[in-house]
Parts: sequence; C-alpha cells; structure tokens
Amino acid sequence: MTFSVTVLGSSSALPTSTRFPSAHVLNAHERLFLIDCAEGTQIQLRRLRIKMMKINHIFISHLHGDHTLGLIGLISSFNLNGRKSDLHVYAHKGLENNLLFNINFFVNDLNFKVVFHSIAPNKHQVIYDDGKITVESLPLKHKIPSTGFIFREKRGFPNIRKELIEKYSLTLAEINAIRNGSDLTAADGHIIPNAELTFYSSEPRSYAYCSDTMYSEKLIGMIKNVDLLYHEATFASTDESLAKQTGHSTSVQAATIALKSCAKKLIIGHFSSRYKKVSFLEDEARAIFENTIAVEDGQVFEVPIVRR
Repeated sequence: MTFSVTVLGSSSALPTSTRFPSAHVLNAHERLFLIDCAEGTQIQLRRLRIKMMKINHIFISHLHGDHTLGLIGLISSFNLNGRKSDLHVYAHKGLENNLLFNINFFVNDLNFKVVFHSIAPNKHQVIYDDGKITVESLPLKHKIPSTGFIFREKRGFPNIRKELIEKYSLTLAEINAIRNGSDLTAADGHIIPNAELTFYSSEPRSYAYCSDTMYSEKLIGMIKNVDLLYHEATFASTDESLAKQTGHSTSVQAATIALKSCAKKLIIGHFSSRYKKVSFLEDEARAIFENTIAVEDGQVFEVPIVRR
C-alpha cells in the first residue's frame, strides 16, 4: 500500500523562482492529506497531477501566511469544480473565524461543508483516526503557537502461524478470536499466549512534519523511530543566532533532532530565500545525520514497507 510524501513547497516566508512556500501531500493508502497550504499550493497540485478533489483533510501548522494563504483559493477552486464532500480543516482556533469570513466574502454559494477541528497547540494527542491512519499533534516551539503532525499507519490484524493452525486444528471461530487478540486454550487445558500464535508481516510506517519550530528536545520522544522526518532547516549553522531570534532551526539542529529521535530518514526544507543554493545545508546536516536530503519542490519520498 502507498505511503508517500510529495513536497509542494519548500521555501520559507518568501517564494522564489524555484520554490513555493510550505505545503506537503501525504498519500496514505490512497487517502490524500494536505499539510499546510501556502500560496501556490493548488498550482503545484495541478503541475504534479495530484487529484486535489481527493483531499478531504487539511492540517495547518500555524497561522503565518506562508503556511495558510493558499487555503481560501483552494476552497474556492473546490467549489468551482463541483465538490460536494465535506472538507475537514485541522488548525488552531484563531483560523476558524478568519476562514469563515473569507469563505463568506469570496466564495459564492459554497456547495460543500467545511468542518473545522480546533487543535490545542500545547497538547500532544491523537486528532484523527480513521481505523487505518492516525494523526497526532506535536507541540512545537515558534514565535507563535505552532503544531507539527505525525501520521502513523495502524496495525492491521495479525497473521496466524500456519503450522499452529494445523497443530491445534483451529476452527474458524478460534482463528477469528486469535486474530482479535485472544489466547488459545488447548485441549489439555494449557494456554498458548496470543504472541506465540501470531505475527505481523510488516511494520507500520510513519511520517512527521515539524515546521515551524526552533530546536526543541521535547519533540524527540514524540517522534521516536519515525520512518520519515521533515524538519524545518531555515538557516545555516552560521546563522544560528538569527534562527533563535526568528523562532526557526538550523540544518545542524534539524539533524540533531533526527539523530536523537532515531529517525530513519530526514528531509529538510523551509529554506530562507537568502540562500541561492541549499546543498551546503544538506552537507551540514549530513555531518550529523547521514541519511538527510535537502528537498526540492516536486520531490516524492516513498516510505517502503519493511517486511518482518
């Protein structure tokens, strides 16, 4: 099953000739989740041939324009294209009234419902669960309240070891009970623990989006062992004082978070427009955490299935 991230925008506050501001799309089992929605987001969706009408859930990290200004335009386009299904927006409470005002002002006769889900910026909690994918909010450290997100696959039902089905002549009812977590009571009365009867064929995958944020070790435990980590790296290590002043991170700080959280792969973005090339930011990060990529707009990152 698909679990991939497409980078729509990787610039920070100012768009450049080659980079749009922040937006990612996660394709998880053919469900499309949009994370942040800067200006130009819908242009990128079209350029990259992403079926934007399949986006039903949008997650907004914080209320700065370089993460939100594309939202009303996208909603307007949804409406013009005849959307009927509900659109769910997850964001801090302050966005709700602003969004409703803009919808009422700019969008005529909205044909679908926009459902707003308020996020508590200081809480790490599950904010979405559809039975296959969960999303947790991650409190970040920025100049204003900011929230990251970690998307996780949920474990499905386990497999039962074939040789044990034959050994214990398991009935269909017993098989279903075991797959739902029950132990087995054998004919002689002894109990076989569920863990000895079952196995999972693959590990659940995960992706964390952490932007905008300063360096924060509180994040480490919340994203431990994440498969794919996106962490902002607005500045070079030589500009660490500027990063602190503006509430952002350096490439080295992003790599340190990846290292300490035992992430499998780090992708960095949200680059300051002051840097014409960002390869040196990748080099800085790789000196700390080797499996790092400085993203380009349009890049797709697949998280592979790991068989057990």
